[in-house]
Amino acid sequence: MNKSYKITILPGDGIGKEVTQEGQKVLQKIAQLYKHEFQFAKAIIGHTAIEQTGNPLPEETLKQLKKSDAILFGAVGHPKYDNDPNAKVRPEQGLLKMRKELGLYANLRPIKLFDELLGASSIKPEVLKGSDILFFRELTGDVYFGERGRRDEGATAFDTMIYSRYEVERIARKAFVAAQGRRKKLMSVDKANVLESSRLWRETVQEIAKEFPEVEVEHTFVDSAAMLLIKNPRHFDVVLTGNLFGDILTDEASQIAGSMGMLASASVGDTVGLYEPIHGSAHDITGKGIANPLASILSAALLLDISFNLKKESQSVIQAVERTLQAGFRTVDIADSKTSQAMILNTEAMGNKVLEYLAIIN
Repeated sequence: MNKSYKITILPGDGIGKEVTQEGQKVLQKIAQLYKHEFQFAKAIIGHTAIEQTGNPLPEETLKQLKKSDAILFGAVGHPKYDNDPNAKVRPEQGLLKMRKELGLYANLRPIKLFDELLGASSIKPEVLKGSDILFFRELTGDVYFGERGRRDEGATAFDTMIYSRYEVERIARKAFVAAQGRRKKLMSVDKANVLESSRLWRETVQEIAKEFPEVEVEHTFVDSAAMLLIKNPRHFDVVLTGNLFGDILTDEASQIAGSMGMLASASVGDTVGLYEPIHGSAHDITGKGIANPLASILSAALLLDISFNLKKESQSVIQAVERTLQAGFRTVDIADSKTSQAMILNTEAMGNKVLEYLAIIN
C-alpha cells in the first residue's frame, strides 16, 4: 500500500544546506521507486534564521515542524558567534529550543563501520573491524538546560548539571528495548563516584533494568568508557548516557568510522523524529562542494526506518551507500593514499552515485 508522509527539510547553516540537498534527493528517489508520497517543505533555523528574523527558531518554523511526520536536519552554527562568547542570541539556542518544544529527549547515534573504510580511521583496522555501537544520549537535561550564570562581578561562572528521575526512565526504556533487539548488552555511562546527578542516573537505570532481565547491564564511569572506546570498541553494544557525556563520547566514537561525515543520528521522543548528520556546520569548507553527504543520506535511511517503519527502503539506502564505497568512490575526508584522484567525488557527485546504486538495487 502506498504511504504518504510530510517531511520538513531543515538545512540550517554552512554545509547543512549542501548535504541535506543530497539526503532529500535520496528520499525522493525512494518515494519514486517504492511508490510512496513524500510531501516536502523547507524551514529555517540557526544563523540563517537569525539573519532573516532575529530569532534562531522562528515561530513559523516551529509550526511547520509540529505538522511534520519527520524532519531531515543539516546543522547550525557560524564562526561569528564562536568568536563572540557574549552574544545574547546564538544559532545553537534554536537547536536546544527545538529539542525541548518537540520533546526530542533521545538521541540515537549508530556507530557502524563499513569495511571499505577501515583504513580511514587512525585506529588499527584489527581493533576496529566488526565494531557496531548504538548510543542513546539524553537530550533535554544536564548542564545544557540547568541553571547557569555569573557571580562575583563576573569572575565566577556556573552551569548546573541536573536530572529528574522521569528523564532518565524514559530514555533508559528506549535503550533497553533497543538492546533486546541487538546483542542484549547495555552499558550505562555516568560519573557516580563524584556527581549526585550521576548517582540518581545509576539508581534509576538499575530500577529499569529489572524490567529487562535478559539484558546484561554494565555501569561504567565516563573516563573509563572513553578509554575503552578506543582500546576495544567491539566491547560496546548499546550505550546509554547523559547529555554532556554523550556529546563528548559520540564525537570520540566518530573516529571509529574514520570521519564525522559518515555518521547519522536520530533525535526522537514520542511524536515527530529529527534526523541529522553528527557533524557541524563546517564553515571552513562551506561552498567548496567537498562536504561528505553520506551522513545525511544515512540519516535519511534512519528516518525511513524509525519514523516510517519502512525497513526495506531504509536497508536499500544503506546498501546503496555500501555499494558506492565498495566501488571505490570517496569524498576527500574519507579518501586515503590509495584513492585515485578520479575516484574522489564532490558532494553532489557522491549523492548522485548513491542514487545510481539505489536504482540498480531496486
